[in-house]
Amino acid sequence: MRDTGEFLFTSESVSEGHPDKVADRISDTVLDAFLTADPYARVACETLVTTNRVVLAGETRGPETVTHELLTHLTRMAIHDIGYDQAGFSWRTADIQCHLHSQSADIAQGVDAVGNKDEGAGDQGIMFGYACRETETLMPAPIYYAHEILRHIRDRRRISDISVAGLLPDAKSQVTLRYIDGEPVGATSIVVSTQHVEELEQAEIKRMLWPIVEEILPEGWMCPEAEFHVNPTGKFVIGGPDGDCGLTGRKIIVDTYGGAAPHGGGAFSGKDPTKVDRSAAYACRYLAKNVVAAGLADKCTLQISYAIGIARPLSVYVDLQGTGYDVDEAQLEKTLRELMNLSPRGIREHLHLNRPIYAPASAYGHFGRLPDEDKGTFTWERTDLVPALQAAFGR
Repeated sequence: MRDTGEFLFTSESVSEGHPDKVADRISDTVLDAFLTADPYARVACETLVTTNRVVLAGETRGPETVTHELLTHLTRMAIHDIGYDQAGFSWRTADIQCHLHSQSADIAQGVDAVGNKDEGAGDQGIMFGYACRETETLMPAPIYYAHEILRHIRDRRRISDISVAGLLPDAKSQVTLRYIDGEPVGATSIVVSTQHVEELEQAEIKRMLWPIVEEILPEGWMCPEAEFHVNPTGKFVIGGPDGDCGLTGRKIIVDTYGGAAPHGGGAFSGKDPTKVDRSAAYACRYLAKNVVAAGLADKCTLQISYAIGIARPLSVYVDLQGTGYDVDEAQLEKTLRELMNLSPRGIREHLHLNRPIYAPASAYGHFGRLPDEDKGTFTWERTDLVPALQAAFGR
């Protein structure tokens, strides 16, 4: 986003009950099952969900104890946790088909560490990371607040809070903020579409959601009432996979920065950490966040590229977008490569990625979350490189 003048910028989020997010959750549940059994298992799981049907497909390499029967059970439990027990999509009755099979030997020979050859990247690709000072989490404000709206509704729904009685799992949000000279100053419009029981009227849902959204936004940021759009079609009873087919990996902008930063194009969910689509994107966010947290810049975009079977990154690029504080970007690139081994193995070990930590990341964004030391989740959100970066640049 530009840093001068006045403009509007919009980002959207989707809830854990959105069909694509149901698919992401199931794919990451499969991944976590394999990593629980073997931290070095290989998984590339794609999920399709539609009316009372789930199809798992992809390639794996792991213990035989992770059976199709176990994965079917875990899939049902994931659907149950999301909250689907409806006629058109229920954890109890859904037809679940598992078509996972063994990983290609051709891929394995390029990725595996053998002799003096280090573990190679699981595919070619470009990955981006981003951080900025718009929120305390160092995330762009539009995507941060879009996530927060849905997360708060989810949290209240799960404890059967009367304030959201009648709302169901499928939901979307969209936040448009006004920027003046690069700083967000308030919302010009908010859109929330949420699945609901037949008895709820549109006006009643709007009255339910207004105080929730107003509480989440900074004081004075709430949009005019006429620009607060709730279920614009008037009715949203049939939702989730019963209303729309869902696939793994179709919400990559929701998963990252809401369009405020570049994206390499690769999805995250269902992929083990040898797949740099996921692990290197996490590393990019980690490094960019530490650069901003260290006070070296107000914004940082970072790109890394890889080739399949090759351990070292082909390139590392840093763009501070003119917000750096007397920092040479070429020197920063060199320093970051010294502080973190950016090979697939180096990233996995540095961020402790060979653990069953992925299902919690499958909805409400992979970035801008609080790291949980006890559970080992969201390690890429730590800012433990700040002292070393500050020392390297005399801060």
